[in-house]
Amino acid sequence: VWDRGDHYAAFVIEGLGTKNLVADATRKITGKTYYDQVAQDTVAMIINDLIVVGADPEVINMYVGSGTSDWFEDLKRAEDLIVGWKKACNLAGATWGGGESPTLKGIIVQGTADLAGASVGEIKPKKRLTLGDKLMAGDAILFVESSGIHANGLTLARTIASRLPEGYATPLSDGKSYGESLLTPTHIYAKLIQDLFDAGIDIHYMVNITGHGWRKIMRASKDFSYVIDQIPEPQPVFKFIQEQSGNDDQEMYGNFNMGAGFAIFIPQKDVKLAQEIAKSKHQLNSLLAGRVEDGPKQVVIKPKNIVFSGDTLGVR
Repeated sequence: VWDRGDHYAAFVIEGLGTKNLVADATRKITGKTYYDQVAQDTVAMIINDLIVVGADPEVINMYVGSGTSDWFEDLKRAEDLIVGWKKACNLAGATWGGGESPTLKGIIVQGTADLAGASVGEIKPKKRLTLGDKLMAGDAILFVESSGIHANGLTLARTIASRLPEGYATPLSDGKSYGESLLTPTHIYAKLIQDLFDAGIDIHYMVNITGHGWRKIMRASKDFSYVIDQIPEPQPVFKFIQEQSGNDDQEMYGNFNMGAGFAIFIPQKDVKLAQEIAKSKHQLNSLLAGRVEDGPKQVVIKPKNIVFSGDTLGVR
């Protein structure tokens, strides 16, 4: 974030990770490329990080690095990637500002690609800046639903697929295949946040729940305890991953979003209006999950008897 005089600007660079490998494998089963969906995932990883400081996205740039130049000769995949990226830019309310598509033979594995990108946004007026200094005891913690796994934890998800007799074709409890469940595109929360600001809601802090799972809730530099009284029902894909991996609840909530894709910290008086806007304008479910309390830096998930202390937020 930097100062531009009458407003602030913000910049983020982010990558998709390995989710496109799931798309490549699932395509062999269904015939679909799914690159329109992983394009949205890539944009979501960028934009959902950018908006946590109160920024309104302006421009998004695409980066697609390939192992060999013939990766781009798959016209259906290329078309789906372009269509999905354009749609995601529209969902973010930003301009697609071009990008870069290098061939990096010997660095990127042949037949694969590295999807990433960057975005610039503005924070205007300056009072919309949310770096955590406004956060206070008594603030409500509002969870906004995730669409599923988003783009974190895919290495474990891929490992599980490699052990299954039916692989990504394995059906889950909701009737969807494992591969298609993993490829559900990530929600982009940018327009929701702008609508909350425009409605006069005093947002004190925001967190994109990605890597580090619910440990990310205590990302702010101030020492507070984040007490969670209610939790959303995780999508079937999370239950399947837990069953297949043998991970306990501590490990799952410490690394996955478990149905909560974005957290907004606001005064209690603003909760009802925020939930109405999320549902009526964006068809997004939300949950008053808990509150911020004075105390040591920790996340307390009461329904699961889980406590994440502040020192668990580091890279593992």
